Amino acid sequence: MCCLRQYQSNVDTWLKNSILPYYPATMITYITVGAEVTESPVNVSALVVPAMRNVHTALKKAGLHKKITISSTHSLGILSRSFPPSAGAFNSSYAYFLKPMLEFLVENQAPFMVDLYPYYAYQNSPSNVSLNYALFSPQSQDVIDPNTGLVYTNMFDAQIDSIFFALMALNFKTLKIMVTETGWPNKGAAKETGATPDNAQTYNTNLIRHVVNDSGTPAKPGEEIDVYIFSLFNENRKPGIESERNWGLFFPDQSSIYSLDWTGRGNVDIMTGGNITNANGTWCVASANASETDLQNGLNWACGPGNVDCSAIQPSQPCYQPDTLASHASYAFNSYYQQNGANDVACDFGGTGVRTTKDPSYDTCVYMAAGSKMSTTNSSNLPVQSGFSPSRFDKNFCLLFSMLPIMIAACIV
Repeated sequence: MCCLRQYQSNVDTWLKNSILPYYPATMITYITVGAEVTESPVNVSALVVPAMRNVHTALKKAGLHKKITISSTHSLGILSRSFPPSAGAFNSSYAYFLKPMLEFLVENQAPFMVDLYPYYAYQNSPSNVSLNYALFSPQSQDVIDPNTGLVYTNMFDAQIDSIFFALMALNFKTLKIMVTETGWPNKGAAKETGATPDNAQTYNTNLIRHVVNDSGTPAKPGEEIDVYIFSLFNENRKPGIESERNWGLFFPDQSSIYSLDWTGRGNVDIMTGGNITNANGTWCVASANASETDLQNGLNWACGPGNVDCSAIQPSQPCYQPDTLASHASYAFNSYYQQNGANDVACDFGGTGVRTTKDPSYDTCVYMAAGSKMSTTNSSNLPVQSGFSPSRFDKNFCLLFSMLPIMIAACIV
């Protein structure tokens, strides 16, 4: 941080070596200068804004200042008060760097980045924050802000609005808020009773549904929110308490801990992760008249942007045999079909999919149907494409799975 603040030449060199060789092949949209700097034992917050300006200058020289946005991530600890949300206020001890930073963000149309963790609010004060409230559960008791009368059904919205009201108090109400980290641990120490796979799946499933539906928050209803889920993998070598190592959707061996409905539309069996649909006794399979090229394109799409779990058609898995394009495409087409309403549109695939009333399941290969359950065992949820092996990652590759407006990101090193 110090070198980035003091010398423009250092920033130019950093950009040349660390960003330009990988852009645009790697989709880089944001650079965060510092991460939760107010939590650092060494106070470096005064260095943030000068460093941000130098990075912006370097990007401008490279002609990327309108393509890559600069901001800085913060913890909720940057607030001195977060409850009720309308009383949200920034800690006055950070005023010396906060106002210039907010002015920089407005000037460059950059978002205010914040890491939000309802899990910690529950874990640290279970008598005041119920588990249902933290998990977006419909059974949670509403919390009413006494100053505004706004009704909060979950902790996530309350935390976002506390930031919004804090920004509004400083006359920065137009700043967009981006949640750069949120999630729930799937395992914890004995005293961390809330850290379970079921709770992690429930939180992230409800979060996705909440965000993709553009629900907004009570203070800003209907407003789109960009959210990053933390994290892609469990970090088995990370120090600290047990939960610190267990925030991932996947184990380090790339097998899934639980599955998620990325569409935000399906109901999820919390015990199994299975997407439950209403197929009315129909399945979707590959058309016998489709060309191999069209089938391959459809398979690639289903297992990629379509967010289908295609682990079952990988080598040694139940649906790998027969090892034919038509068989693999049928399994992927049907999975997408069942997860997305089981209607004609969901079985189209450019005319390569057809609906059938005959169950295509065979041996140990079970095709999803109405009310069926999907196993998460050895599931990587990675796209299956020609020449791509989902069991292998390149080192030093920053992997981004995204959907609008929710994204999930993690760097694999």
